[in-house]
Amino acid sequence: MEKKKILFLCTGNSCRSQMAEGFARHFHGEKFEIYSAGIEKHGMNQRAIKVMLESGVDISAQTSKTLDDLGPILFDYVYTVCGHANELCPLFKGNAIVRHIGFDDPPKLALGLADEEEILSHYRRVRDEIRSWIQSLEVNITLGQLSPQ
Repeated sequence: MEKKKILFLCTGNSCRSQMAEGFARHFHGEKFEIYSAGIEKHGMNQRAIKVMLESGVDISAQTSKTLDDLGPILFDYVYTVCGHANELCPLFKGNAIVRHIGFDDPPKLALGLADEEEILSHYRRVRDEIRSWIQSLEVNITLGQLSPQ
């Protein structure tokens, strides 16, 4: 049986979608094919890499990419994880189920802050929210639900 293909889409594929990809591979990689992409490429966010490593998931080898970089993959599920990507979400070929699960943008929350621990606290909160959602993802897909209840 072919694995379901899941895409996490964000604006720049630098933070939230990368975290979602990392957690999904960590918790569900044997059951699903996991991808992330952005409407644009912004490069990997070093603070996202740092807080993910703190949680035991290394995303440092992942790269920032666009849908064009992924090629013609027929996704089963597409989750937009930021409002901008949701607004600009392209149409997908095939029968992709597209849903929006929004998370705050850690770099935006940290704007103007100088204290590194205070900055990282925003990244950690969003990381933990994404982890919690991803942990329930398999159950919800198996039950035919599109997002956690």
